[in-house]
Amino acid sequence: MCRIYGHFNAVVPSDHLARVGALQQHGGPDWQGCSAGPDWSLGSNRLAVMDPAGGRQPYRSASGAVHAVLNGEIYNHAELRERLRGLGHRFADRCDGSILPALYEEYGDAFVDHLDGMYAIAVLDLRAEPRLVLVTDHLGMKPLFHHWDERRGALFFSSEIPALLAFPDVSADAWEPGLEAYLASKTPFGEQTMFRDVSALPPAVTAVCDRAGGLRVRRRPPPAPEPGRRRGDLRTLLHGEVDALLEADVPLASITSGGLDSSLVTALATGKAPRLHTFNIAYTGSWPADERHFARQVSDHVGTRYHQVELDPKELPELLPRVVWHLGQPNADPITVSSYALFAAVREAGFTVALTGDGADEMFGGYRRMRVAAEAAAAGEPWYEPYLDELAVLPADRRRRLYTPEYAAAVRSVPALPEEATGALRSGPGTVLDRVTAFEIGYRLPAYHLRRVDHLSMASAVEVRLPFCQRSVVRHAVRLPDRDRVHGGAVKRALYEAARGLLPGAVLAREKQPFTLPIADMLTPGWPLWDYARDLLAADRLRRSGQLSPGAVERLFAHQAARPGNATALALWALLVHEIWRERFRGAPPVAPPQEPEVVAS
Repeated sequence: MCRIYGHFNAVVPSDHLARVGALQQHGGPDWQGCSAGPDWSLGSNRLAVMDPAGGRQPYRSASGAVHAVLNGEIYNHAELRERLRGLGHRFADRCDGSILPALYEEYGDAFVDHLDGMYAIAVLDLRAEPRLVLVTDHLGMKPLFHHWDERRGALFFSSEIPALLAFPDVSADAWEPGLEAYLASKTPFGEQTMFRDVSALPPAVTAVCDRAGGLRVRRRPPPAPEPGRRRGDLRTLLHGEVDALLEADVPLASITSGGLDSSLVTALATGKAPRLHTFNIAYTGSWPADERHFARQVSDHVGTRYHQVELDPKELPELLPRVVWHLGQPNADPITVSSYALFAAVREAGFTVALTGDGADEMFGGYRRMRVAAEAAAAGEPWYEPYLDELAVLPADRRRRLYTPEYAAAVRSVPALPEEATGALRSGPGTVLDRVTAFEIGYRLPAYHLRRVDHLSMASAVEVRLPFCQRSVVRHAVRLPDRDRVHGGAVKRALYEAARGLLPGAVLAREKQPFTLPIADMLTPGWPLWDYARDLLAADRLRRSGQLSPGAVERLFAHQAARPGNATALALWALLVHEIWRERFRGAPPVAPPQEPEVVAS
């Protein structure tokens, strides 16, 4: 697991390259390496997970003409190494990424078809006409951001947005419709980011850049479906993937929220890792929907060593700017702060790798909005607009009331979501649940969920591994009939069946709740978060930005003070996060985030 960066067909001074690398060193503290030519570079900050003594990136072929950098893990690297040795290649170490130059030499751009893992990879081929190849994994578990200067034919890329903005030719100007896109989906979906000149490389793509053809981005077709499986095979499938993801040369732990998904991963992991450590986060004091007792029940039931992380809500004003900096663009889910504090404590306790249950809801129909959409469609009732409203911070009519007349006019004709995504959602193939699932997996999961997990874990140099996002699990999940995902008011039916007998009855029977921050209670008068939000969303600041109506925002504060509620609290939280982002990144070169308060686990 690493942070990677580089450029092609442009001249970048060495001191700027060093700055780009330094801005990602938190995610790769174990080794920094960069290869550079007159008009190209490949750089890496390494987090050592496999073969800590090896793995010096950039990797090079025996001829020295093919260079590669990797962010992620190649889980089938041992098998590929043996195959490549049989073809005459030799390797100096057993690090997973060291196979990449040889694999590329053998298969060209199709090298990615042989990989099983999570990854963003850059390969520079100098054997003839220089060319740069960028590839992403099937779900976008490892993000890669880029800026393409079509006029000059120059490409710049990095694992994180603040580092990309440190290239002298990449502008930090905001994308004007960004606020509307953010409030419509809690973070922009698709390729466009909150920055006008920064794009996110989509999942499952191969991008090739050379001087003759410029930048060409090709979506790879999904892997062929496996032969049909019965529902009873799911536990065996998951067990095999969890076992495979336990391979590491550094200490490994599991995140256990107390819900079904992470608890099932933890239970399966204890078969091969009987002395597993588990981590849960809660908040100092007594708050609604506290899950720690469920997480401890799971730990006691499967026999792990339990660590309770506690975060003091009074620290939120100090933590939020750092969280927003690491994300690079606003994400309206309050879970961001929880995640950041949790992974900081995991690292502080001495662990470099963590298993999580992320992705299960998208694969198996776990969200209430998915069930409601499927049931509404079955009853012949409207489902499309209500489903989109559930994704938003506020429904379309309510968020437009927040805007100044000028900003409302500016974004009136700009789609808040990628049109290719909404077109397939509204009238694509399959059942409504099939289409909603494809939308969740293809657009919401990479942008809203996986980037957040990646950035906030790697902020503390922790590699997250995601069993539910493995290709075999995804293939299994999307081929399930509707009734095995959502039926009779129940969600994730196949997954609950797979977990039966492995987890305490109380965990299987409990109502689903989000693993998040109780902001409706914390964002009220008398709490530090309230005062912080009032300061950052003051009328004079809002007038300077010209996007939000000060009067409309003031009405939100008045409503929350009089009748605290989740919807109003989330709206204020989202606007606060956006303002922090705007202040930190507006047109200026990025600077390292401030030091955060210490978070420890018991």
